[in-house]
Amino acid sequence: MTGARFDAVMLSYDEPLADKLHARLQRVLGLKVKRLHGVHGMRRAYRLAAEVVDNEQFLLADGDFVIDTEFAIGDIEPLAEGVSLRVWQAINPLNGLVYGYGGLKLVRRSALRELGEAVDVLAALPGRIEFSKTVAGTTRINQSPYHAWKAGFRECSMLARGSEYGMDDAQSAQRITAWTSGGQGEFAEFATAGAREGVAFAGEAARDPGRFEALNDPAWLMERFTAAHGDQVVAG
Repeated sequence: MTGARFDAVMLSYDEPLADKLHARLQRVLGLKVKRLHGVHGMRRAYRLAAEVVDNEQFLLADGDFVIDTEFAIGDIEPLAEGVSLRVWQAINPLNGLVYGYGGLKLVRRSALRELGEAVDVLAALPGRIEFSKTVAGTTRINQSPYHAWKAGFRECSMLARGSEYGMDDAQSAQRITAWTSGGQGEFAEFATAGAREGVAFAGEAARDPGRFEALNDPAWLMERFTAAHGDQVVAG
C-alpha cells in the first residue's frame, strides 16, 4: 500500500480556523480530505468517520491540526498486522511540548467500528497503538479563549486521572507541569487556567469516575468555562 491510496478525514466541531486548516490539509496531502463537522459525541464522530472512507486504513486529523508543509504522504508505511493506530507528534505552540497530543493519526476503519468506552476515546481501540517520533505539524489549540481553556482542561484531567495509553507516571507529571506552569502566545493564560482546573477536576472525579464522561460533552465544557471565565472574556 502506498500513501496515495490512503483516505483522509478531518473531524471538526466548532474550531474557528477549521475551514482553513482543512484546505491546508488537502493541499499538503494532495488529496481530497473528507470532513465531518459538528457531530455531537466523540465516539459517534469517530464511528461515523469509519463509514465515510473507502479504505481500511485512513488518516485522521482534528479540526485544530496544522499539518507541516514538509509532511509527505508518500512516505507513510501502512499499519502492521495487529496495530490499530499510529500517532504522529504535534507541537503545542503555547508550552512547547511535543508528543502525540493533537497529532495526525493513521487508523483502521475496522478498529473504529469496535470502539470501546474509555474516556480517552481512541485509547479504547482494539489492537496495539504505536507512536511515531516524527513531528507532523502543530496543534492550534488557541483559536479562542474557550478552545485554549478546553484543551488544557481535558488533557490535564486525563493526564492526572492516569493515561489509558500506558504513559508512565513520570511522563504524565512532566506534561502536567508544562501545561500548568504557564506559556506564551495568544490565549496562553486560558490554557494554563484550564490545565490547573483540569487537575483539580480529576481529583474531585476520582471518587466518582463516571464524572470523567463530562470531558466528552461540549455543552458541559462550555458551561464550566463560562462560569469560571465568562466575565474575563467579556472584559477582554
